[in-house]
Amino acid sequence: MNRYILSGLLAFILLPLQAAEPADHFTIPQEGYHFSFPRDYGSHDDFKIEWWYITGHLFTKEGERFGFESTFFRTALFPDSRDNLKTNDHFDKQTIFFADMALLDVKRQTFLFQRRWNRRGWDASASSKKLDLHNGNWSLWMDDPPLEIIHLSASVLGDASWQLTFKPLKPLVIFGKNSVSRKGEEKTALSYYMTFPRLHVEGTLMIGNQEKKVDGEAWMDHEISSSQLASNQVGWDWCSLQLKDGREIMAYRIRRSDGTQDPCSSLTWVDQKGTLTRYLGKEFSIDSLSTWKSPRTKIRYPMGIRLCTEDPETKKMTVFFLLPLTKNQELVGSGGLSYWEGACRVLNSHQEEVGSAFLELTGYDRGFQKNIH
Repeated sequence: MNRYILSGLLAFILLPLQAAEPADHFTIPQEGYHFSFPRDYGSHDDFKIEWWYITGHLFTKEGERFGFESTFFRTALFPDSRDNLKTNDHFDKQTIFFADMALLDVKRQTFLFQRRWNRRGWDASASSKKLDLHNGNWSLWMDDPPLEIIHLSASVLGDASWQLTFKPLKPLVIFGKNSVSRKGEEKTALSYYMTFPRLHVEGTLMIGNQEKKVDGEAWMDHEISSSQLASNQVGWDWCSLQLKDGREIMAYRIRRSDGTQDPCSSLTWVDQKGTLTRYLGKEFSIDSLSTWKSPRTKIRYPMGIRLCTEDPETKKMTVFFLLPLTKNQELVGSGGLSYWEGACRVLNSHQEEVGSAFLELTGYDRGFQKNIH
């Protein structure tokens, strides 16, 4: 969802003496945009903020279960047309990349996390022609665009690493209306939001010196924007559900400072053939049944998320419960950059397990709220 705010924050934190231009100095997503691939899998340097985000559930033949997150961010300090900041050694002062890697071992109830950042020309890059990213020794690339096969090489410090290959099980979808996804009423609060809602994944996972063959399913977002939350918005609850019946749901509730849900909040069903059904505002609800207080940051997050929406097939209201595989899946960072993102089971109203999900909870830290405006 709007993970672009995190990348914008990072630019502000790392280079406080170089203020970013207002969003209207960067390119703004336009309705009716015609996507072109493989080019649009790559970087869009005339936009301020962009990320490539993969989450998934992995399994071994022995029944072990893992959740993983691999996210690459790009943020620009100045519009691409003003790229006159390179020094003689070609060190690019304009673009910053940061990335998050996380791994949950369900059996051992361990959660590993690492964040790193680099400047373009230092140890990070993103191709503008195709999907080809790297940040240090972390890489995400597509080497056969017609087949849309994606590869990922990632790690968390010296504790774990994974080499994974992804194959789409259904076509790429474009969320939003008429090519754009709206996050607020301001004219700049738009993004291009591309997603592979279900990818088959297989590869190897190293934990310490133990190699494990894994397979499973994953979700991939690629979002492009130049905007941030409005002044009356304090955070969001975002989730992606992959149901056993072959359908998916993407939903986000943008929270206002008065506790209400912003009308630009959205929920979209993806059916077995990739057809989208979209609901807005009060047409769905996201709430929680309990809370969890982080022992590390003392932030209190909602838990036991309840999602209520109409099922477009039955036309009846349906309830899903997102239960975390472990509560402690907090991504801890400095400067108000801590948030919760984790792997969940999906239960229906009869308490039957009907799918898997990833859930993101931001803005529950006052430091985060202060930094996004």
